[in-house]
Amino acid sequence: MYIKKSIELSGRTLTIETGKLAKQAHGSALVRYGDTMVLVTVVASEDPTEQRDFMPLTVEYREKMFSAGKIPGGFIKREGRPSEKEILSARLIDRPIRPLFPDNFFYETQIIASVLSMDRENDADVLAGLGASAALMLSDIPFNGPIATVRVGKINGEYVINPTIKQIEEADLELVVAGSKDSIMMVEGEAREVPESDLLSAINKAHEAIRELVKLQQEMAGELNKPKREIPPFELPEGLEEKVHALGDERIKEAVRIQEKSERRKALKAVKEDIVA
Repeated sequence: MYIKKSIELSGRTLTIETGKLAKQAHGSALVRYGDTMVLVTVVASEDPTEQRDFMPLTVEYREKMFSAGKIPGGFIKREGRPSEKEILSARLIDRPIRPLFPDNFFYETQIIASVLSMDRENDADVLAGLGASAALMLSDIPFNGPIATVRVGKINGEYVINPTIKQIEEADLELVVAGSKDSIMMVEGEAREVPESDLLSAINKAHEAIRELVKLQQEMAGELNKPKREIPPFELPEGLEEKVHALGDERIKEAVRIQEKSERRKALKAVKEDIVA
């Protein structure tokens, strides 16, 4: 089923579409802003990973040379390893999304954001964060979203959502903000010396745009109406949780009050070893 939704942000059209590309993935979203386009795909294994008690999530963000109409120069004509920018962008995607999977979701999951086109005006990193949330919302993978990621800059006294690369160079304040409809989940950025009120105003401005993008994803998910897969509940042996609390609560409270770092870590390690034993 092909779905396409658009919204105006800072005088430019942002579009999310699904249903044409990457149909074999569990979920996919193509995000376009100006002439910058990012395809985000998400897949998850059908069976849980054995003997793991954490979410095995891998996020990859790649800006290939072809997206800017170039080929790698020099003797080697292949793409190299991810750049520092690509690694940091992958982390921007990962941080706000990882906590939103169910606690008992131990299925190998992979999110890949591929920049298909770069217009050298609109950065693709925040579009990839938005696309990752949209792809998960449009998949059968359980996900407590949606969320959205935007960049906000203060330029000549005005707050601008998703400023161009040239505008960012002139900004007094630049933040990357991720959040849901009701809360802020991540803030990262840099600024010249600015008052706290400017920082709060920028976050509030970003949250207004986030709410609009969240609503857009909810509309798409509602139209697609794809059921989420059932995840069997993870059950602890009866009485185990109460026993762990009884053995560790008071000792952990005492340990975290230790000011010297190495001693505090030794105390916490001792508590863990005693509980496991």
